[in-house]
Amino acid sequence: MAYQPVRQPRIADVITERLEAMILEGSLKPGQRLPPERALSERFGVSRPSLREAIQKLAARGLLTSRQGGGTYVTEELNARYNDPLLDMLPRHKEFHLDLLEFRDAMEGISAYYAALRSTPADRAMLIERFEELEASFAGRDPTLEAKADAAFHLAIAESAHNVLLLHTIRGIFHLLEKSIVDNLAHLFEKPDSRPRLMDQHRALLDAILEGRPEDARARAHEHLVFVEEELLEMERAETRAQRALRRAQAMPERAGG
Repeated sequence: MAYQPVRQPRIADVITERLEAMILEGSLKPGQRLPPERALSERFGVSRPSLREAIQKLAARGLLTSRQGGGTYVTEELNARYNDPLLDMLPRHKEFHLDLLEFRDAMEGISAYYAALRSTPADRAMLIERFEELEASFAGRDPTLEAKADAAFHLAIAESAHNVLLLHTIRGIFHLLEKSIVDNLAHLFEKPDSRPRLMDQHRALLDAILEGRPEDARARAHEHLVFVEEELLEMERAETRAQRALRRAQAMPERAGG
């Protein structure tokens, strides 16, 4: 019986696969500059020509790009490939905001579940850092900065879940997520008790992940988004009632005069 000879993988191919995996897992982010060639070759323990060949392959696939002035970067347009004209329209139509909250409920709930199961010590340290940044932003009472910190905290949870499809789906709509949170917070903060309640919810979510309680983490993510949805719906109902009352008040003099 004849056996096919076992072919050793080429070093350049191994490096190519490793760099691809780092992009997929989020270790290398869109727009991020790669370390200098010398440092990267030492990190991988390979020759610079093999590294250079791998980088050229990834550049040909559109994953890496060189910029004027030097340096190799992860292509910024990787996230842009999730863009869709429909997504751009969503923020302009309030009736679809609840659809986004439902989508977030599904994605962030499962992200929290897996983050509680799979997060590493480095992930947990990053989650604590993002939470502290969120806490500091809430003290400043600037809804735009608060929204950015809020979105960054939830993105860190997705990174800690170690599921590349979840991560890139959430990262792909990150701009939409930020815009949604800005709008939500602007309305929620009309109520004075909203900030402490939101921080309590984020703290409970963080604790469930740090303590490795996946079902509880998913439940805390769900409760947070249900709170946001119910508060927004109540505000919309109150606004509708106010508009009706105003229309009635404006119509009353006309009836009296007729």
